[in-house]
Amino acid sequence: MPKRLLKPAAAGLSLALLAACTSVMAPLLKPDVSTAITRVKAGDYALDPAHAAVLFRINHLGFSTYIGRFETFDASLTGDAADPVSSSVEAVIDMTSLDVANAPFAAELMGPDWFDAATFPQAVFKSTSVVMTGDMTANVTGDLTLRGVTAPVTLDVTFNGAAYDRLRGADVAGFSAVTTIDRTVFGVSRFSGLVTDTVDIEIEAEFIRQTAAR
Repeated sequence: MPKRLLKPAAAGLSLALLAACTSVMAPLLKPDVSTAITRVKAGDYALDPAHAAVLFRINHLGFSTYIGRFETFDASLTGDAADPVSSSVEAVIDMTSLDVANAPFAAELMGPDWFDAATFPQAVFKSTSVVMTGDMTANVTGDLTLRGVTAPVTLDVTFNGAAYDRLRGADVAGFSAVTTIDRTVFGVSRFSGLVTDTVDIEIEAEFIRQTAAR
């Protein structure tokens, strides 16, 4: 075989072998995710930012549902499946990381007429109570501080499952959460009554166990 053809052939063979190995290893690497809350091991958990999202949705003049997201945020979780109501969660959102797929408008929304991110660069949520509403659901109430105003907010949380993840080498638990807030309560009042005051928030989060319960 001519030398100029050796490298492409070798590369193709390598890709084929990699694909074959992946298909063989996939069943072994795939976590055995269980939706039984008892599978969540007690301890401290940290957010996996690569597998998390914080989005908001707001009706815009009746024409559309406007969607934005924050690119930088962190959260921690402490819990024990044997006593889920004693669990606690804390989250911090970098308000300067707003992404609405339009840089000039994102800058406007982060300005003093809206989020005023220069003055209030963080939004913080600290849970105060957990009430189980089902085998896999709970209402997590806490204090949300946004734009310098603190008010109670209740998250409707769904437990998606837990397992030991061989790829990350740790126990992982996944959750989805939704809530609706009145933006005017937090001082985001521009065009109130014209642009809808209620804002829907959606959260997806995977938490990685860091330590056992103390």
